Amino acid sequence: MDSNLARRVGFAIAAIPIALFLVWYGGIPLALFLAVAAALGTRELFGLAERRAVRPAYAIGLASAAAIAPITYATIAANEVRNAVLVSWPYAAAAWLMLLLTWALAARSPAAHPLSAVAVTVFAVAYTGGLPAFLLAIRHGGYPERSWAGAWLVFFPLVVTWVGDTAAMFGGRAFGGPKLAPNVSPGKTRSGGVFGILGALAVAPLFGGVIFPRVGVVIPLWHLIVIAAVLGVVGQVGDLVESLFKREAGVKDSSSLIPGHGGVLDRLDSLYFVVPSAAVLYRLFGAI
Repeated sequence: MDSNLARRVGFAIAAIPIALFLVWYGGIPLALFLAVAAALGTRELFGLAERRAVRPAYAIGLASAAAIAPITYATIAANEVRNAVLVSWPYAAAAWLMLLLTWALAARSPAAHPLSAVAVTVFAVAYTGGLPAFLLAIRHGGYPERSWAGAWLVFFPLVVTWVGDTAAMFGGRAFGGPKLAPNVSPGKTRSGGVFGILGALAVAPLFGGVIFPRVGVVIPLWHLIVIAAVLGVVGQVGDLVESLFKREAGVKDSSSLIPGHGGVLDRLDSLYFVVPSAAVLYRLFGAI
């Protein structure tokens, strides 16, 4: 086992139990975990932008990205917060945007790419803070804290993604063939993409026939197959999108924060697409 693989395995052994506990417990600990991940992801995205001479609003961006998950949980958990957010969010969003634009006026000259700085800041908050916050809608859409039913609703899209990624890697290595997106990620092949979708589909019967019935979650198998198929596709799109950003910045990894894994963006690239897609499909099929 090479040193990089050893670091990856060691990190996974330590991190997976923590992630499982946080998803099972839910609530404020899970929201705070997502807040930290959002701030770290935003910082990495800003680092990519700085490689192209764009300097976003660090303080505003990191604080805003980190705030989304706790606000989302408070909105789900408390009726009074939900009612207040429903009334006030357009005004709060407008005030936030004006604050950001005022910052650009004060802190960036015309030669310092103020438009790009504002655009990257807005995008980073939505991408690293807004998209993952849909995990809270899945976890607490119909279940309280410390619920295995709510936890397994979260685990399903995560497992679909992990199995699909693994199947894509081995399928691509075994069969090769035309590249999936050669200008973005030269290592990925169309055969790997097909195997990724097949791997995602293979998860559906396991959850539909064994896991979900044991925790009281009732979702027809064909619903799970549809969800797995969609997630198998959008997960690969999410992976390629993050690769596109790294390709522009000229880097292999978004950071070296996680031993053997790169950065937060590298670990969550597929999930930025998978989590909100799963939430939409769960809602469409009445699971949350």
